[in-house]
Amino acid sequence: MGWGDMEPRNGSAAGRSDTCFGVFNASDGRDTAQNSITSPWFSTAFGLIGLCSNLFALCVLLSSSRKLSSRARSSFLVFLCGLVVTDFMGLLVTASVIIPYHFIKFTWAEVDPGCHLCNFLGFSMVFFGQCPLLLGATMAGERFFGINHPFSRSTSISKRRAWSIVGLVWGFSCLLGLLPVLGLGRYTLQYPGSWCFLTLLPNTGDVVFCLLFALLGIFSVLLSFIFNTVSVVTLCRVYHDRESVQRRRDSEVEMMVQLVGIMIIATICWMPLLIFIVQTVLQQLPAGGDRLQMLPPETQKMLLIYIRMVTWNQILDPWVYILFRRAVLQRVYPSLRPRPSILSLYPVLNPSLRRKLTAD
Repeated sequence: MGWGDMEPRNGSAAGRSDTCFGVFNASDGRDTAQNSITSPWFSTAFGLIGLCSNLFALCVLLSSSRKLSSRARSSFLVFLCGLVVTDFMGLLVTASVIIPYHFIKFTWAEVDPGCHLCNFLGFSMVFFGQCPLLLGATMAGERFFGINHPFSRSTSISKRRAWSIVGLVWGFSCLLGLLPVLGLGRYTLQYPGSWCFLTLLPNTGDVVFCLLFALLGIFSVLLSFIFNTVSVVTLCRVYHDRESVQRRRDSEVEMMVQLVGIMIIATICWMPLLIFIVQTVLQQLPAGGDRLQMLPPETQKMLLIYIRMVTWNQILDPWVYILFRRAVLQRVYPSLRPRPSILSLYPVLNPSLRRKLTAD
């Protein structure tokens, strides 16, 4: 995702509202796209940064998972690994379509008259966009039950079961992305003519699909916020209890810090786009009805801006785990000393106090 700022080559397709090429006027956006500060090379560079970041995070995750004996931490790493793989594949798949377009300068209407490539790119945008939000909510729910019901066997998730849950999230997102192919909504070429996404027009199918995508994403973010807030409050209460300080649940704190970081990034990057989609399709219903066949220029440009914001989600997600680990924070802040509060237990207790607590 986030590669939608290449120069358009589809002026002849503008106005063909019966295909996936008629949502915007390509000839009007050509000069603007070429003179934009977010040039194709700018987006390509950030895409490569995102790919390298996710690949590095995946290597760190795989290395860490081999050294863990904690079941809760292992299942959490599985969810993190699923999130990193999703972000990496999302950048890789969209780049495999957009970068050749940039260098070959092909005309979409000639190369893809049946809209198959456009449907594939639109499906990729929806699938790899919805997956991180659903995985974030799933991780928040798993930590919520693990922290608030630590002695319940049902809250202990094995690696195999965690991977099964990740697979269910992928399957659900895949089904959601296939809805336009099955007849609900459409994927159409978007301004400035290099990427395909859901259609923000007041047609019944488009409106239903847009609302389904946006409201599901908003619900996932809100659910993550509720679960994470309750979990953080619970951890604070536990760690402020003097008798519970010796439980050394630094691993739970580390997981929650990473999870809250993922939630904050997803909220900042995704909520503007999701709210914009809802507002756009609802505002167009009373005025335009089914007669509106082309997106207004301002709507096209704002959609592109919000998509660029979403790109940062895939770039920043891996750095949450890379940077917010106890081993990293211990090297950055070696002078940290344990104190009877939640801060003292993160990132790790010093060795002397650890030995003393173990002996007691």
